[in-house]
Amino acid sequence: MEEKADIRVLLIDDEETLLEYLSKRLLREGFTVKATFSGEEAVEVAADDNFDVAVVDLKMPGMDGVETQKKLKKIQPFLQSIVLTGHGAIDTALESGRQDAYKYLLKPIEYDNLVDTIKEAYEKKVELQQAKFREEVEEIYRSGRGARGIKKAVNKLRKIYGID
Repeated sequence: MEEKADIRVLLIDDEETLLEYLSKRLLREGFTVKATFSGEEAVEVAADDNFDVAVVDLKMPGMDGVETQKKLKKIQPFLQSIVLTGHGAIDTALESGRQDAYKYLLKPIEYDNLVDTIKEAYEKKVELQQAKFREEVEEIYRSGRGARGIKKAVNKLRKIYGID
């Protein structure tokens, strides 16, 4: 049996009904989910807890989706964002794209498409994280540290990146 990855999803939307619906469905699917009602709340939560994928509503009162995504990326550089928009505002979408949104999904959301997109975004995060990890390990080996120093540095990186 294939081991299922524990994908940690941060949901950010000011529509309570949608958040509740998505949370329940995603939890049933086996994801770990944290729902937040604003960009500000999401940023606070992300400062204390790691996530793999953020599902961010573009239009929210206060901090909008673009700003939220920008701040989340600063806190967790490998976090992949899926941007939900009910408003096909191309300029905002392009702005958000510059923040490296993994993908855009239009509301109303097709649930199965969202699940597939979350899994793809997770794979992308893991790929980026592992590539960066390998790059940093190479850097450690080139640094000329002794065997003990190298082992210590690599173990520290493993812990940071959550790689076994």
